[in-house]
Amino acid sequence: MCSLARRERELASLYETAKSLTALGEPDEVLQSIVRHAYDLIRTEFTYLSLVGADGLLSVRASQGAVSAAFLEGGIPTDVGLAGKVLASRTPHWVRHYATATVIDHDPDLDRVITTEGIVALLGVPLVVRGRAVGALFAADRSERAFHADEIALLGAFADHAAVALDNARLYEASRTALRELQIAYGRIEEHMTVVERAQAIHEALTGVVLRGGTPGDVTQLLADQLGGSVTLLDPYGAARVRRESASSPCPTATGTGLADAVEDARRSGRSTTTVDAAAVAHSVASIQAGDSYLGALVWTREPVPGHGVPHETDLRTLERATHILGLLILKERAVAEAGERLSGELLTELMVAGPGISPAQRARAQARDIDTERLDLVLVADSATLSSTELARRLHDLARARCGLAGEHLGRATMILPSTDDERTAEEVHRVLRRTLGGPVAVVAERVVRQDWARAFSLAGRCGAVMRAIGHTDLGATTGRYALYAMIFDSERAGELDRFISDSIGPLLEYDRRRGTDLVDTLSTYYVHRANVAATARALYVHVNTLLKRLDRADSVLGLDWRRANDLELQLGLRLHRLRGIATG
Repeated sequence: MCSLARRERELASLYETAKSLTALGEPDEVLQSIVRHAYDLIRTEFTYLSLVGADGLLSVRASQGAVSAAFLEGGIPTDVGLAGKVLASRTPHWVRHYATATVIDHDPDLDRVITTEGIVALLGVPLVVRGRAVGALFAADRSERAFHADEIALLGAFADHAAVALDNARLYEASRTALRELQIAYGRIEEHMTVVERAQAIHEALTGVVLRGGTPGDVTQLLADQLGGSVTLLDPYGAARVRRESASSPCPTATGTGLADAVEDARRSGRSTTTVDAAAVAHSVASIQAGDSYLGALVWTREPVPGHGVPHETDLRTLERATHILGLLILKERAVAEAGERLSGELLTELMVAGPGISPAQRARAQARDIDTERLDLVLVADSATLSSTELARRLHDLARARCGLAGEHLGRATMILPSTDDERTAEEVHRVLRRTLGGPVAVVAERVVRQDWARAFSLAGRCGAVMRAIGHTDLGATTGRYALYAMIFDSERAGELDRFISDSIGPLLEYDRRRGTDLVDTLSTYYVHRANVAATARALYVHVNTLLKRLDRADSVLGLDWRRANDLELQLGLRLHRLRGIATG
């Protein structure tokens, strides 16, 4: 009767285990249920189930009974101990006393764990899935005992259930994975269709903007509204020309700071480049080019969408296609601007050449451009060490248009004629705007026009600018009045005064150099530049010290005085003014 009751319990446990398999629960929960039922029926001190992991080691996945954490966390090789024998043969095996058993391959590390845990008697049955042993189910006691055939069969039945659970779990997980991938694929298709439809709508809208005679600002606003975030149009020098934000999803606009590398990458590759700044704001940059001409860049800025750190490829292609349209619009604007600049430069040159005064035809041409020639009373000449006169004149055209003036390149100088009520302030404002635009030093010198004699004002401003550079003033805006001390040099009407002073101070030296082919003037100028240091002067002139001393002695005889010991201020001024006049007239 006792045996019948036990058999009924065993069948009930197997039934419960089989029922749990149909629930398609989590594999670990099913395996734990199997181990618990085995523990209740086998009546050993503990049971556990181990599986072969991806690392090739056998590790415990479920257990019941008093088992230490160290035993559960350890991993053992699959070719040693009782587990190795069970997995290799795919049949049940047991030992009465594990430590003294000779039918298994002992491993020192494994034996140490077994001994520490106190395992003596051990039964293991394999878990076979589709003909492959993937693990084993164990029953263990801490005293010697034999395992009977019905116990082995019962544990084997539980192991079979565990194998089915593992196989079902694998199939179920594969089905769930396939379903997830299918759902993701459908989501991507829907997303792609949305992006494609948006790209088509943007393309049609861009075409409409061009046909309606839209501006680069209109294109930029359209992109911001359709793509979201903000869109910035950079000029060829990296400055923001147009910034537009989406009304529905605005984003902080790009400042240009930190975008230099992305702009350069886009320019070099011809494809868009995406970067994310420290504030997790994404910037996609596309270069605007026409042949070999770089016209600027388009920057799309937006907050990154969770799970979509990289923008959709179609959106990037839309951004790139927009640069083609912007390139055409910019070229059109540039052609119109260049025509205007050419007319402005031609009129400026005519005023310079034909003045003083102005002809009725010239006045009419100026009035057609909304320019009052009666108020063009200030000539400004700009100079930059980093930009050509042609490029600098191009920058002056924008200022001239805004101030109802003229700009162009005259005699190799970037020149502008403006109305002005405060000459010093006007020169400073023009310098400030150019300095900000160029991002580097630029010198602007202004001269007031008297009786519409623009040529004379240009000559004074240009020669004063040369003097400014010679004395190291290369980054400021000023009138010639600030340099009145040097007026004799750049004012042609005072040339006679300058000639007399130079003749009185260094005339004998100039005459001696002219007759003898020597260079005493340059020698004395270098001597004073180096503060009368003989060694430094000789090095600067690339001559021996004795040669320099002979030249200085010859200067004594030419000047007829001991100029090195007497008051030589007049001599130094004469040498300095002679040098500056050469620079200004050159």
